[in-house]
Amino acid sequence: MKGNCIVAQSGGPTAVINASACGVIQEAMRHPAIEGIYGAHNGILGILNERIFDIRKEDPAIVEGLRTTPSAALGSCRYKVKSEADYGKILTVFKKYNIRYFFYIGGNDSQDTADKVNRLALKEGYGIRVIGVPKTIDNDLAYTDHCPGYGSVVKYLATMTLEAGRDTEALYTADTVNVIEAMGRNAGWIAAGTALAKRDEFDAPHIILLPEVPFDPEAFKARLRHFLSKIGYAVVVVSEGTRRADGSYISEQKGEFAKDSFGHTQLGGAANFIKDLIEREVKVKSRFAIPSTMQRNGIHLASLTDSREAYGVGKRAVECAADGVSGKMVALKRLSDSPYRCDYDLVDLSLVANGEKAFPREWISPDGFFVTEAFLRYARPLIQGEVAPVIEDGIPRFSRFKRYFVTV
Repeated sequence: MKGNCIVAQSGGPTAVINASACGVIQEAMRHPAIEGIYGAHNGILGILNERIFDIRKEDPAIVEGLRTTPSAALGSCRYKVKSEADYGKILTVFKKYNIRYFFYIGGNDSQDTADKVNRLALKEGYGIRVIGVPKTIDNDLAYTDHCPGYGSVVKYLATMTLEAGRDTEALYTADTVNVIEAMGRNAGWIAAGTALAKRDEFDAPHIILLPEVPFDPEAFKARLRHFLSKIGYAVVVVSEGTRRADGSYISEQKGEFAKDSFGHTQLGGAANFIKDLIEREVKVKSRFAIPSTMQRNGIHLASLTDSREAYGVGKRAVECAADGVSGKMVALKRLSDSPYRCDYDLVDLSLVANGEKAFPREWISPDGFFVTEAFLRYARPLIQGEVAPVIEDGIPRFSRFKRYFVTV
């Protein structure tokens, strides 16, 4: 099927989402049936607002540089496509620009949007191939072994936790406890990944608080006192999505911007909550750190395995679309842990859309404050190798599109 393709990114940026875009773009250039290669500026909003630029006019070096550039070079958004009018507008724009291939790189909500676009096109008889490309640091997409972006965020945060632990170990007579906040709304995958840093009882983290385990203040204080009496200090990693037994978040923003366009509660402040509890009730000095968005964009400590797989899912998406596939998301299928082997699979967008994969309870220690060796075997292969960004004057240099916008 001859025609143009468009690639878009959505949701939170990651260290490797641009590697997926690079995989899509470079593979699309190899297929004669794909004529124009367009980028949507700021995800689905770029399509709705016809902010579409011509990637074939970009310097190939800029495209190649995406493999070592963090964040979302195409521009991202958090926009909930809710109305039939919006979906109708998307299809109208596709027809106007002769878009016959649509690659959407994103998480749960993005796969839902891709699924609905595909269904509408089928209903109206418009020939288009829609393929979802997985992306989320939260690692909570269903029907894929893991998500591109996850290996890099846990490599970065585990290293940061290890380093913070050494700081606390050195100065525990003054700053006895350090609390580090990890991203993760409803699933504890990121917080759990910091356990990869721990090689002995002195290494951080000592306690991990996960959304899957209701927060019990008394049990937490008892566990904390155990480490204070045994080694004299402790590092606590708390997921921003940690909840009480009644299901409420221990930290939840209030006010005008408390919810995003998808209705998700905006989180932040879990580390401060735990710090205050420690100082008030355990009576020891505590510090807290909130890496926030830095943890998801750390290309200087990104996983090479993650980067290669991110590129691979983008490349495979185009290969599948060229073979006539539509309405699917490219998934990662693990074949073995040691040696680590992973292949690509396809799943229906409708199965992935708005689904969520919780952190398995069997991978949480019996006391609820750490993870098991089985999880570490799962996660360790995902952080192997390092990405080598281009360094200029001692600082990484990143790609940025010129964005030659098109009009029809």
